[in-house]
Amino acid sequence: MSADTTPGTRSAVKKTAKKISLLITGSGGREHGLAFRVARSPLVDRVYVAPGNAGTALEPGVENVDIQPMDFDALLAFAREQQVGLTIIGPEMPLVAGVVDRFQAAGLACIGPLRLAARLEGSKSFAKHFLEKYHIPTAAYQVFTQPNEAIDYLQHQQYPVVIKADGLAAGKGVVIAADRAEAEGTVKAMLGGTLVGDAGSRIVIEEFLVGEEASFIVIADGVNYVPFASSQDHKAAFDGDRGPNTGGMGACSPAPVVTDAVHQRILDEIISPTLSGMRAEGHPYTGFLYAGLMIDAEGMPRVIEFNCRCGDPETQPLMSRMKSDLVQLCLAAVKGELANQTIEFDRRAALTVVIAAEGYPGNYDKGKMIEGLDDIIDETVKVFHAGTVVKKNSVKKSNMKKSSTEKSRVLTNGGRVLGVTALGDNVTDAQRKAYAAVQKLKFSGMRYRTDIGDRAVRRESLVENSVAIS
Repeated sequence: MSADTTPGTRSAVKKTAKKISLLITGSGGREHGLAFRVARSPLVDRVYVAPGNAGTALEPGVENVDIQPMDFDALLAFAREQQVGLTIIGPEMPLVAGVVDRFQAAGLACIGPLRLAARLEGSKSFAKHFLEKYHIPTAAYQVFTQPNEAIDYLQHQQYPVVIKADGLAAGKGVVIAADRAEAEGTVKAMLGGTLVGDAGSRIVIEEFLVGEEASFIVIADGVNYVPFASSQDHKAAFDGDRGPNTGGMGACSPAPVVTDAVHQRILDEIISPTLSGMRAEGHPYTGFLYAGLMIDAEGMPRVIEFNCRCGDPETQPLMSRMKSDLVQLCLAAVKGELANQTIEFDRRAALTVVIAAEGYPGNYDKGKMIEGLDDIIDETVKVFHAGTVVKKNSVKKSNMKKSSTEKSRVLTNGGRVLGVTALGDNVTDAQRKAYAAVQKLKFSGMRYRTDIGDRAVRRESLVENSVAIS
């Protein structure tokens, strides 16, 4: 996907603005998506990603740095040394651990919530209590730390039920239990520490909501916020939303289920009261706030979960569609100046198909060579990297070309490996392009869902048929 496919970024900022170096922490598809977008900002001179992946290593204007996201001391030292003007925190764990607190204390600009505000994601029980206190729609729930109490509670529930680990579990701490036997087994495994470790020492059991999921992300400055375009994630590992939950097997934007009316309800009933509630708690929320929602047949949105950062893989289609300057928006959020800001998105739709390693979200092998990356030449298609690493061949460094993989081999290095993303006239068109590009890629054990975007495609078809009939 070339810069020409998403125009409008450079004209949004004065040419005389001083350029800055920018640091992104993380190594997944979300971080590649963010790096791809911010590298095109006229405000940015250089983009560093710590530690990054093969995609960020090969992205023009981007450089990987061998620092892990949880190494706060090293990140701060690097930011000072390179005079980094803005740091964007990609993954959730550093935010929950207080990385933004550290950067702010050092006088460095960093976009993201402070530690106590990041509890919206870091603790499912905190989030549920918060939602209940501020009358924000969500599923009925109870919190447990003792297996016997949880099992007694399960005797009186309707199935399926949703069981969530309270702490961070890399997108794998949610189980939809179809019956009581599965629910009891999950409770024992979580509270016993064998399923998700310490993250499951406290659990939330909640009612199963019926409807269609949507992801809704805003950028906030503590008081004001600006909404992103809607998107829709696909969490289950296999086609037809079957199998275990994952970090996300694909996404599309926009989400047709989020009509104009639903969009306004989300702002009025969820986003605004959440931000005002956080201010009332004494922890104003700054940064990206992600609300995972269930939209019922009447268009009522309910909160499934909060994330305190951009979603993955939702970031990939959103960054492909974004035309505004993300850096300008982040700097405005850090300064508390979002009141007069807006975000413009490409009118086209975008869809991402995640290619995963065999065995994900369980055990999987690494080090498989990826073939076909250079065969994707459609400018409306971008392959975002997640679990990848570059293995350079034996050639002189002076002969290496950053914009090409010809003299490097890209190997798998994680469970979610690639996010093949395409722009199209609508979701149907974007889906067609994305899967056509997927067919050009190959590595041993690669797998992917074949139905990413199908719900959105069906909605588009219904709208087209109703228009044709009328």
